[in-house]
Amino acid sequence: VDMLKSSSRFAALGATVPRGVLLAGPPGSGKTLLARACAAEAGVPFLNVAATEFVEMYVGRGAARVRQLFERARKLAPSIVFIDEIDALRARANDNMRMGGGNQEAENTLNQLLTCMDGLVTREAGKPVIVIGATNRPEVLDEALLRPGRFDRVVKVGLPDAGGRARILGIHMRLKQVPVAPDVDEIFLLALAEKCNGLSGASLEALVNEAAIRAARREAATVSGADFVQALIDFTKSREGTRPSPFPWG
Repeated sequence: VDMLKSSSRFAALGATVPRGVLLAGPPGSGKTLLARACAAEAGVPFLNVAATEFVEMYVGRGAARVRQLFERARKLAPSIVFIDEIDALRARANDNMRMGGGNQEAENTLNQLLTCMDGLVTREAGKPVIVIGATNRPEVLDEALLRPGRFDRVVKVGLPDAGGRARILGIHMRLKQVPVAPDVDEIFLLALAEKCNGLSGASLEALVNEAAIRAARREAATVSGADFVQALIDFTKSREGTRPSPFPWG
């Protein structure tokens, strides 16, 4: 954030603003939220795109979209470009290769992204463009993406601990203006959070919503602790039998 706010201070000392940062973490862990928060804190434009939007069946379309994105980022600089599910570029290229010879478009799109990132080194002083990529599968990324000068800084975004889960539950209750019963106090939220081990921020938001739905169905004026407990039980049951996560997020 400081590098975006005061890039000239870093340049005066011969420091180069990093071009790329990779956020790696499980789905729903808040990677997009973190990137948005960085842009908001720095007070710079936030250009958000999913890598899947670059993958086109028509020759040249994917690469053209990448060029247009970076041209816009340069005009708005200082700015942040956020590319979600960046592993999709590599995965699509590999899928096409397995199908036999049709991987050129995906490769061209990936190469265009690398070229645009390399070109950021020539940007106007004081107007940096930082590219933030997000992935749930860092192990499948092309090594070319991780070389120095590209996404050479990797930030692991893990799942929240019990204290973090309690705060997230409270935040979503306030944002949704959920009227809670007297038994839903700080002690209850901490106890509930302890039982929510392994849940992401997105799952906790869904839990609050489900508890509110249960209260509405029984025509209650407030959401009780029992509503939250039953919502968690139902959520846990819905996850039983699903395949374990292949990602090493422990």
